[in-house]
Amino acid sequence: MADDHQAVYEAVVEATKKAIPAALVTVISTTGSMPRHAGSKMLVYSDGRIVGTVGGGAMEARVIAVAQETIQNGNATTEKYTLNSIDAGDPGICGGSATLFIEPIAIPATLLVIGGGHVGQALAELGKWMGYRVILSDDRIAYCNEDVISGLDDYIVSAPADIPQKLAITPQTYVAAVTRGLPVDETLIPALLETEAGYIGLIGSRRRWAITAKVLREKHGITEAQLERIHAPIGLELEAESPKEIALSILAEITMVRRGGTGKPMQWLGRIDETQ
Repeated sequence: MADDHQAVYEAVVEATKKAIPAALVTVISTTGSMPRHAGSKMLVYSDGRIVGTVGGGAMEARVIAVAQETIQNGNATTEKYTLNSIDAGDPGICGGSATLFIEPIAIPATLLVIGGGHVGQALAELGKWMGYRVILSDDRIAYCNEDVISGLDDYIVSAPADIPQKLAITPQTYVAAVTRGLPVDETLIPALLETEAGYIGLIGSRRRWAITAKVLREKHGITEAQLERIHAPIGLELEAESPKEIALSILAEITMVRRGGTGKPMQWLGRIDETQ
């Protein structure tokens, strides 16, 4: 069982590092005759693949289905199975019972920075400081490597439109496209709109976005509903000028979207209505 545990632990580390959706199943107690005992573990991926086992058979199939649900809803759960009678609907006939704890793997939100220029570098640094899993991408290797900015979780040298093929972009992925203009944006944005990204932001002035949006509508058939997903110009209005200030405005907007905030000042005059 030690070897099984080692494989499961290694898979958990990989899933966390690479932001792979998964759930960990642990047998927390058993009674009677059971194929696996307390402490047995299994990692379940969203497509039903597993590492480790909690006993196989119909019970394990049910556990896998529940684990897939927890991956979707993010809620841990405790399940009990009695293996007495298949005719009675039990998932086995061993004669014992097992209680299992099923928990989705906590994966840090991913900040995908597309564009390794001054703003991209400042944004990647700030994202890392804020606890994001940060990935930098650029189609120019000179702007996307450890020497440009060290300590990021991954570096993807890729044509912008190909990024979704090289990285799983989920609702927990926040994309900041700090790119260098229309030739990049008109192929990148349609590709990003095909993903489930929780946030898509595009840098540039209102004029740049107006021109880009026109091209996206007329040349790529992008709808108004799709365009509404794009935060452009990117960031909150802070009158930011330096790369670090612009990075701050971008992360502020991403935090607002992620946490459901409004972006409005929290200033309060401190007056209490004593009639309430």
